[in-house]
Amino acid sequence: MHIQDTHWSTASAVASGGGAMGTAAGAGRGEESRAVRTTPLRVDAQRNLEHVLRAAREVFGELGYGAPMEDVARRARVGVGTVYRRFPSKDVLVRRIAEEETSRLTDQARAALGQEDEPWSALSRFLRTSVASGAGRLLPPQVLRVSVAEERADEGAGADGARVPQQRTEPGAGELRLVPDQPVAPAPEAVDDTGAAELLEVVGRLVERARAAGELRADVSVSDVLLVIATAAPALPDAAQQAAASSRLLDILLEGLRSRPA
Repeated sequence: MHIQDTHWSTASAVASGGGAMGTAAGAGRGEESRAVRTTPLRVDAQRNLEHVLRAAREVFGELGYGAPMEDVARRARVGVGTVYRRFPSKDVLVRRIAEEETSRLTDQARAALGQEDEPWSALSRFLRTSVASGAGRLLPPQVLRVSVAEERADEGAGADGARVPQQRTEPGAGELRLVPDQPVAPAPEAVDDTGAAELLEVVGRLVERARAAGELRADVSVSDVLLVIATAAPALPDAAQQAAASSRLLDILLEGLRSRPA
């Protein structure tokens, strides 16, 4: 009887231990299974974010920053709730696109400065690259509303009251104000001052080099260059027509910027 009890106790302990090990193994498999299940979700979330950002850039580029979030969701082929989970308000999404566009333009300007020895070639390369990328339809309005009026020089304020770097200009050049065709969503603070100032500073170096070389008209300012980018990007329904129109219009505008021998 004692032997049977001992055998039973041992068997129970083994069974119990086996159950514990089985439970631990099962838990491990469960955690591994959950990890495997969550990894695709993270990939899907990242993919959705990329789709939303790409769609937002396309929609805002075609319709302006006043386009509704529903249009962005539709273009991204996701529910509007997915868009709002990533961007709690439209202002947040607009700010993201505007900041990315400002950063992209700054990088393009730096590339032109670093890879082109000739001042005019550097400026024209920057303009062609920016127009071809569709940047003109996504430039933040407050970057375009740059004041170059002498009476505002001491204040350093833009046409909408935002602080912007001062620019040198010829007397009587007046003040630039771009009036968009469609309502725009971004507030003056939509792009941080640092990013906008950086863009204006790098483009300013392109302008100064071309002007110092005598290849750019003396009255052309950074504002004019940014306005060229915006103007040479017409929104046409056909992509081929749009590219051809942009290229043709930019050729004409570049001729207007270039200085001529007296």
